[in-house]
Amino acid sequence: MLVDEKAQISAEMILLVGAILIIVIIVGGYVFNISSSIAGNISSVVDSARDSTINKL
Repeated sequence: MLVDEKAQISAEMILLVGAILIIVIIVGGYVFNISSSIAGNISSVVDSARDSTINKL
């Protein structure tokens, strides 16, 4: 009986670790997409400001 309980705990731990790993991967993908979007917007603003400053000169 004790061996079966240990196997059950082990299986549950494997499932929990797998679920946490999948959640981390999904959240990491969303964070990467958001950060690249922000970087693109900042780059666009900097390019626009640079062009505006060059035109004023």
